[in-house]
Amino acid sequence: MGLFNVLWRISRLVCGLLFLVFRLTIDRLHDSFTSLLFPDVKHPSLSMSSSDVIPTRGPRRGKNTMRAVVWEGKPYEMAVRDVPKPEIIHSQDAIVRITTAAICGTDLHTYHGIFGSPTPPWTMGHEGVGIITEVGHAVGHFKPGDRVLIPCSANCGFFSVDKRQRDQGHLYGAGPQFSPDGGAQAEYLHVPFADDSLVAIPDDFSSDLDWLFLTDIFITAWAGLDYAHFQAGDSVAVFGAGPVGLLCAYAAILRGASKVYAIDHVRERLDKAASVGAVPIDFSSNAGTASEQILRRQPLGVERSVDCIGQECLDHDLKPRQNYVLQEAVRVTKYNGGIGILGVYIAQGKSAGAPRGDLMDKDLAIAMPEIFKKNLSFGSGPVNPSLYEIMPTAVELVKNGRAKLSWITTSQIGIEDAPKAYERFDQKLEIKVVIRFPWAREHPLVLPEPVAEVETPGEEAQESSRFEEKSPVKAPIRKKPQRPSPS
Repeated sequence: MGLFNVLWRISRLVCGLLFLVFRLTIDRLHDSFTSLLFPDVKHPSLSMSSSDVIPTRGPRRGKNTMRAVVWEGKPYEMAVRDVPKPEIIHSQDAIVRITTAAICGTDLHTYHGIFGSPTPPWTMGHEGVGIITEVGHAVGHFKPGDRVLIPCSANCGFFSVDKRQRDQGHLYGAGPQFSPDGGAQAEYLHVPFADDSLVAIPDDFSSDLDWLFLTDIFITAWAGLDYAHFQAGDSVAVFGAGPVGLLCAYAAILRGASKVYAIDHVRERLDKAASVGAVPIDFSSNAGTASEQILRRQPLGVERSVDCIGQECLDHDLKPRQNYVLQEAVRVTKYNGGIGILGVYIAQGKSAGAPRGDLMDKDLAIAMPEIFKKNLSFGSGPVNPSLYEIMPTAVELVKNGRAKLSWITTSQIGIEDAPKAYERFDQKLEIKVVIRFPWAREHPLVLPEPVAEVETPGEEAQESSRFEEKSPVKAPIRKKPQRPSPS
């Protein structure tokens, strides 16, 4: 019996060695085959080091440099620097000259020092549209001069080239751990797998702004409703009336919601929500919490709730409480309802790139007995617009004028004013800030006409320090949403 065990172990060891040799041989053949197909693919990183950032007090144009918004690891500080201009590396790459970019709520998590790659500096931003200036020889669907929107995450196709992309997911502007390709708050952006990662937009369309919000927040807002299993006729509570929350409320109305509640404590944001037909709920008012106010109107609750705030949320007393929105969503959602979670929940620990990352709790308490009793369903997670099946539909909605998204914009700035814009956005003095580049004049900024000729309450779009024109932002009004007719 002892001899049998010895022989059995020896045979297992031999089989293991043979399998290892087999794997090594297959990997080598795979590399050789890939090199044969794509001889220029070397997979280097485009991420910056501190030596790549050229400190300047103002723009200093160079042939191989560009201006970019840069995170250097200092909470509540952003800088505009000269950084290396991206180049074609792989045969499937494209270089896009950005005409319009935006500051996203996710960028504020980096600004607060709680989210991002461990090693700064890096270029910020993941919302951008622009014009292709160069493509690799294997790019078949696009050419220089094409106007495109850039979804916030690249579509890496069938190849799992980079372990970081498999483990973390690709996201422009969050540092090398999430993307080696840089960010969109810059004059140029390197886009990998261009045929699958870019979306063509009409060259004769006069405004970038509607297209800009298809790169992330409108697709994300739409997905939040899907996470909650939304159907036409449902009532919806949207927690947060920032850019994603406003577009989530708007998407719910477009999709035939019977009633939409927009929950926030900033009056200008609530006014924006009301302008598109949502019921504004101030969760900090003397009228009670958001759940109390909604349950007085609808005692059974709403069919769907969407969290568009996340872990950096405030409670009724405007004090930080990281599980507050989740608890409120559970309270206000009726039996057999659904909750979609779009707000960022992160606990990645402290690092040079996230110096305050340890402030985020890894474990949050939620009311499991109530969730179980109500039979609630949850959907959550980041959204990759380039992979999400609604993108072609969203493009058609914008192209034919059914969806008008630019109404959430409150300021248009030049890139040199980005640090101040981050500060204002963080202080809730802005709803959505877009960065316009000088060559955007080639495509004049003309905001699409609203559905109803009603000025949005609140401030007009502020005058850019690099653009003389001022464009009042008007909001689409849909007092009686049209529900889709049965097919």
